[in-house]
Amino acid sequence: MTRPASSPTHHIPGSPHALSFGQAADLYDAARPSYPAEALTSAFGETPLDIVELGAGTGLLTRGLLAAGHRVTAVEPDDKMLDRLIASTQGLAGHHVATAEDIPLPDGCADAVTAGQAYHWFRPEIALPEIKRLLRPGGFFLAIWNIRDESVGWVSALSDIVGSSEAESLAIHLAAQLKAGELPFGPLFPDVELDIVRHEKPLDADGLLRLVQSRSYYLTADADRKSELMNGVKRLMAEHEQLAGRETFAMPYATYAFRAKTA
Repeated sequence: MTRPASSPTHHIPGSPHALSFGQAADLYDAARPSYPAEALTSAFGETPLDIVELGAGTGLLTRGLLAAGHRVTAVEPDDKMLDRLIASTQGLAGHHVATAEDIPLPDGCADAVTAGQAYHWFRPEIALPEIKRLLRPGGFFLAIWNIRDESVGWVSALSDIVGSSEAESLAIHLAAQLKAGELPFGPLFPDVELDIVRHEKPLDADGLLRLVQSRSYYLTADADRKSELMNGVKRLMAEHEQLAGRETFAMPYATYAFRAKTA
């Protein structure tokens, strides 16, 4: 079967895909994986930092950063997503409805700027100078993604049905650029390190269906395509040897964390 392709390109902020999640904010928050504490400690260290989180969504990364003792200001373009974050998250340093291309915060206000599962929505030529503007001397930008581990048979079969997301495709593309000696985040951020942490999210059949339903390719699809996706995933769970007859299973992830320092 030919897997639906996703090119490693960036969406324009405000596009239907970029703003599709607000309609399913509660579903997104429940279905998506959080980020492993190991990855966050490796990226941000143990000393509390002032962090600006771009594309904060419903707070999956935010809450992990707050639990680690950091001071977090959340920036999110979708007001429904931000409302869900505020309702479920205690201790924010601040929050703003805004894009990564126009951040309503002063110069030098952050020790770190981060984007969890969101950098692929940015326009880098505008967002990266904005990110650098926010950083104090010695600060860094951390782009982080949870990526399905397609080395596992049933996960690869799932991707044959639903495709790989723009986020996953871009993270893998940036990793290849870094390995080739290129600058994944351009000349403003020439010092880049990649850390990969593997983890799992427990699921049952309903959980896997909700995970697919939380993706932009499902949220923006027509009724026929949504039905096709759901039927394909149900067949996978009923027929694949690694899933058939099991009430619960685990989705394996690799967390890609790119830590980029300014020149």
